[in-house]
Amino acid sequence: MKIHEYQAKAILRTFGVPVPEGVAVSSVEEAVRGAKALGGGTWAVKAQIHAGGRGKGGGVRVAASFDEVKHFAGKMLGMTLITPQTGTQGRVVRLLLVERGVEIEREFYLALVVDRSSRRACLMASPEGGMDIEEVAMRTPERIRRVFIDPLAGLCASEADSVARGMGIPESALGQARSLLLDLYRVFVGTDATLVEINPLILTGDGRLAALDAKMSFDDNALFRHPEIAALRDIEEEDPVEAEASGHGLSYIPLDGSIGCLVNGAGLAMATMDIIKLYGASPANFLDVGGGATTEKVTEAFKLMLRSSRLKAVLVNIFGGIMKCDVIAAGVVAAAREVGLNVPLVVRLQGTHADLGRKILAESGLPVISADSMADAAQQAVRAAGIPSGEEASPWRS
Repeated sequence: MKIHEYQAKAILRTFGVPVPEGVAVSSVEEAVRGAKALGGGTWAVKAQIHAGGRGKGGGVRVAASFDEVKHFAGKMLGMTLITPQTGTQGRVVRLLLVERGVEIEREFYLALVVDRSSRRACLMASPEGGMDIEEVAMRTPERIRRVFIDPLAGLCASEADSVARGMGIPESALGQARSLLLDLYRVFVGTDATLVEINPLILTGDGRLAALDAKMSFDDNALFRHPEIAALRDIEEEDPVEAEASGHGLSYIPLDGSIGCLVNGAGLAMATMDIIKLYGASPANFLDVGGGATTEKVTEAFKLMLRSSRLKAVLVNIFGGIMKCDVIAAGVVAAAREVGLNVPLVVRLQGTHADLGRKILAESGLPVISADSMADAAQQAVRAAGIPSGEEASPWRS
């Protein structure tokens, strides 16, 4: 789950990480009132969307008067902001963050992410921060230092000092940097975050460090431990179809292919997508119905898949463990009848009550194509969809 910058900064503040004073607003009038309340002579007006690169798209402006605050707020609110991370469709700006201006002496980059290969948190730091950090990563990756943190020991003070010096933090601010890095790691662990990014971390003209921007995302599976963070979810920033699926307890991501996939378990879903690609087609979606699928869940899953105009076949691939195959089979039959399924349906059932599940399908009267293995299921789905061999082939197929 992602959150807005102003929400991330509120979390950082509770952990002691220094951030500029600011206020979130949703109207031009609130923006001007907020600037007056903050005081100072300059203000940053920042669009709040779940995407980076806002400055390059005109979503971050510095105002030198209340009239400019009013002007920039009026231009941003309601605009469709396009950044390198939004795609061409962009995001509609509904919220702004108005912050008191600060004098920037230097900019740095900091981030904490989960590194799956090392199974540790990875601290990334660079002496170069700001809007062009992606170019730094591509052209001079050696400028980004990576520290893999022992989960038992955590980030220690000596590591923090070493990272700060490597970033070019002056000795006069080394104590601040040490505290900030240790606090940032506490944020990362304490909130079950998957990303905490500060870009840029700034050194002000009077020698203070502050997080000028902040981006955070969290492990969805850990949100039950953090109801206060779950409450920050902004559904309007999410893909409408994915948000709807989430409301039904489904993990669904639409894709560009033509074979719909209904699978239990994320790993099996990924493998199903891979084998569809292997046999020359492409999946129309990622869809994990989880281990507690009901007839209602399966029906909603079919409805979501059928929204794709590219859909030519549906492949149901179930390995029954906690989820019993007969329950899935009954759900598939009920769903197919309710939605009036008009594309070929291939079903592969293995595991608990698989024989009973196949019997339910066979006796349903529906034109279900039964498959014995994943390879058989994928080949039959591609064949039933009428896709010539290699028409939607993956890049690694010759």
